[in-house]
Amino acid sequence: MTERSKIYYTLTDEAPMLATHSFLPILKAFTRSAGIEIEVPDISLSGRILANFPEYLSADQKTPDALAHLGELAARPEANIIKLPNISASVPQLEAAIAELQKQGFAVPNFPAEPKTDDERAINKKYAKVLGSAVNPVLREGNSDRRAPKAVKNYAKTHPHRMGTWNADSKTSVSHMSDGDFYGSETSMTVENDGQFRIVFYATDGSAKVLKDFAPLKAAEVIDSSVMHLAALKTFVLDAVSEAKEKDVLLSAHLKATMMKVSDPIIFGAIVETYFKNVFEKYSDAFKELDINPNFGLATLLEKIAGHPQEQEIKADIARAIENGPRIAMVNSDKGITNFHVSSDVIVDASMAALVRGGGKMWNKDGDEEDTVCIIPDRTYAGCYDAIIQEMKQNGAIDPRTFGSVPNVGLMAQKAEEYGSHDKTFQITGDGSVKVEDENGRVLLEQGVEAGDIFRMCQTKDAAIRDWVKLAVNRARLSNTPAIFWLDKGRAHNARIIKKVEKYLADHDTSG
Repeated sequence: MTERSKIYYTLTDEAPMLATHSFLPILKAFTRSAGIEIEVPDISLSGRILANFPEYLSADQKTPDALAHLGELAARPEANIIKLPNISASVPQLEAAIAELQKQGFAVPNFPAEPKTDDERAINKKYAKVLGSAVNPVLREGNSDRRAPKAVKNYAKTHPHRMGTWNADSKTSVSHMSDGDFYGSETSMTVENDGQFRIVFYATDGSAKVLKDFAPLKAAEVIDSSVMHLAALKTFVLDAVSEAKEKDVLLSAHLKATMMKVSDPIIFGAIVETYFKNVFEKYSDAFKELDINPNFGLATLLEKIAGHPQEQEIKADIARAIENGPRIAMVNSDKGITNFHVSSDVIVDASMAALVRGGGKMWNKDGDEEDTVCIIPDRTYAGCYDAIIQEMKQNGAIDPRTFGSVPNVGLMAQKAEEYGSHDKTFQITGDGSVKVEDENGRVLLEQGVEAGDIFRMCQTKDAAIRDWVKLAVNRARLSNTPAIFWLDKGRAHNARIIKKVEKYLADHDTSG
């Protein structure tokens, strides 16, 4: 049977599993008569863990690497893959999955969060492939073309979801940095020739450390580097805390610790540590002894202090910090789960959409709705959400019965932009500079850094940009809607992309 007559329907391991699993027999019944086979590859979190550690498993426990197989298929034109939702694991979720597998007799190794030996570093590197949005960058070889089917849109209009009321005097706002973020520090360039690059940290004491060894560069691709400065981030968070307290509203953080699996857990940890500054300072010795990392959130902290002689004292000080500080938005008021419990509990594109639908409100500890200060540190995308909130305050909530929809063509092919930045993102251990060098030692990009700062490099291939422009023009024509390229000329990377968009638009008929 050829791949043309096979559909890969990936296994779901999170909330929609009941729906996707129950729909599968219906799908098989329809496709069987057409001679189409449905295969269900296991790319679940547990499946990905097992596939990466065959040397720890018995022969009957070994699991094929379905994700690697699908990654190869995705590059072939005959592949037909229905990628269903799966867990984008945070470290606490990964550790819970490992513990569950070990309990069931799978001798997979523990996750070494801070590896010290070569063996631990090798294990950590394997688990890094499982963490966060591990599936999408592998399967999404091309750019995305997303749109709401007419039937779905008509159903939404006929059966509108609940919309909260927006008032002009709403205290809800987006709080973002004004300097020291990725947006403000970004530098970018267009590569002239094929070659190689590496990323090196040069410390002020004269030492050097290779963060990423030589990797390919392609002619005409856009590369950029940026830094989130930890000191500036923590100062900003203190200001946001003060703002929420002064306004007497909730405080909430909105990040994407799943896809941005290196940078955003660190940013989340800085928010948690800054809010509970007095607690982390007072119990620094105990937290060091217990290996408590604020990046993992309040939930892991509470788990690790369980049974410690100072457990009740620490809990009392945490409660006091919440009582004295601005109230924290809740993920689950009934269970006492705050916005600061787990980094992956609040994902910005979902949480901010829910907030807009809810009239700018989030839940407090009593299960009541309140306005909130939304911490979105980086200006790269914070301004978009701020503009939406200002629109809602001025013109009121949208009406799902009359509201239109916008097709979206996303630039993500070949791990474009932040989408493929995970292996080029590092938290820096000292003061100095991080340089992106070519194979001849020429410095392509450079950032000054201090200990704790987050360095990030992105690559965007020319072929991906060219295809993105073509897809956008085609989708605009097919949907009879204007093509708007969402690019900020004030951002270094986007300024480069704008030049390429203008160049490649000339290859298409944009009349009409």
